[in-house]
Amino acid sequence: MAAIVKLSITLLLVTLLSKDVYGCDLNNITIGTIRSGNEIQGKPEWNVVVVNNCDCPMQNLFLSCNDFQTTEPVDPSVFKPTGDNTCIVNNGSSIQPKDTVKFSYAWDPPFFLRPTSVVTFC
Repeated sequence: MAAIVKLSITLLLVTLLSKDVYGCDLNNITIGTIRSGNEIQGKPEWNVVVVNNCDCPMQNLFLSCNDFQTTEPVDPSVFKPTGDNTCIVNNGSSIQPKDTVKFSYAWDPPFFLRPTSVVTFC
């Protein structure tokens, strides 16, 4: 019985420790938006960089993008509104650890883009 208790405690500790090491979530996504200095049809252009700071691949990354508009075309395989005030990044495909996804858009004011959901594979 003591061996079973020790094994259970060991498994619990390993599970908890591995969550700390590999348990990635929305906090492991960084989104940077900076003004490029260009104007497209009278609107300032914004360069966006989405970074997967997790040690595991992520896919199906959605960002909030309420009423997203742009005067500059954005490649829909990189960033596309889904119709429910969210936008999908990288067409839902995997973003490898430490990789970035970049796109630009033109609007004023800039949109507050924040991660709303993601699937992590560790």
